Amino acid sequence: MKKFLAVVLAAALVSVMACSAMAAGKVSLRFGNGAALGAAGDLWGQAFCKHIKDTSKGNIEVAYFPNSQLGVDSEMQTQMQNGDLDIVACQPGQTTTFVPAVAVYDLPLVFAKYNAKQIDKALNHSSFTEIMNKEYAKSNMVCLGILQGGTYRVMTSNKDIKAIGDFKGIKIRTMNSPNHIAFWKAIGANPTPLAFTELYMSLQQGVVQAQENANDTNASSNFQEVQKYLVNVRQLLYMNQFLMNKKKFDSLSKADQEAIRKAVELATKDIAPNLVKIDKDACAKLVKGGMKNLNFKPAFYDDLIKASQPVYKTIEGKIGSGVVNGLVNALKTGK
Repeated sequence: MKKFLAVVLAAALVSVMACSAMAAGKVSLRFGNGAALGAAGDLWGQAFCKHIKDTSKGNIEVAYFPNSQLGVDSEMQTQMQNGDLDIVACQPGQTTTFVPAVAVYDLPLVFAKYNAKQIDKALNHSSFTEIMNKEYAKSNMVCLGILQGGTYRVMTSNKDIKAIGDFKGIKIRTMNSPNHIAFWKAIGANPTPLAFTELYMSLQQGVVQAQENANDTNASSNFQEVQKYLVNVRQLLYMNQFLMNKKKFDSLSKADQEAIRKAVELATKDIAPNLVKIDKDACAKLVKGGMKNLNFKPAFYDDLIKASQPVYKTIEGKIGSGVVNGLVNALKTGK
């Protein structure tokens, strides 16, 4: 009897130790997202959290903090670099402080001639991808994917825009990005960085006359309540990066790394095809809310590109022709 009890106790001890080992093997990740609730970037984050449960077979648990709960994009990326946050999904504007080469995405209208499939190949599946992987790594980051659907950031305004001269003097809120600011200055506007959380009230009170964002963000923020015009400048591709602390990623098992990559891939496949519809639906909501949708002929965009050439030269001077040519060539190859 004593021998039997000893065997049972030993088996129980082994079982407890095995369970403890399994628990110890679980991975917990903190994920911050600056996208507004319901915006494409937020839907991407939600989709990742859904898929990671399956791809990791429950081994990876993610605490998700959307809608800038943990700070604006630059603050979250600082937290990620310091190891206080594991994952950040954000647009590239404020990443240039950490990864200078990301400024290549700020080249005005550089993606305008290409469709979503061609752009995806250049950004996620090309020699340019490898160039950028090395650049992110220098700042302890891994970029695991870029979400886009061939849609663009646009401007909303309380001033009618008919030609490039109408931008002169207009006070527009932009992200705190030197390249974004340089573009708006180049076409005559008066750009003013401002926290997104303060934007609605600033527009309402006339502190700024205009702002620029993707249509889903404009609609989810109800800017139709405080803006009159939807101005299709299409200056920047609407894109979101999925970034992770490199030391954290490298510390994970190969299986967990693959699970994260697969979850990002599946989330991108879920959301990317819907971005055009999301953009159109958001635009319809803005127009229904009273905004006038302003579209332009090719000559208008030619004027914008011509005026923004100093921005091209500045960016190439800072990050080198290798990165710039890498993107341009990848886009041409994809086309």
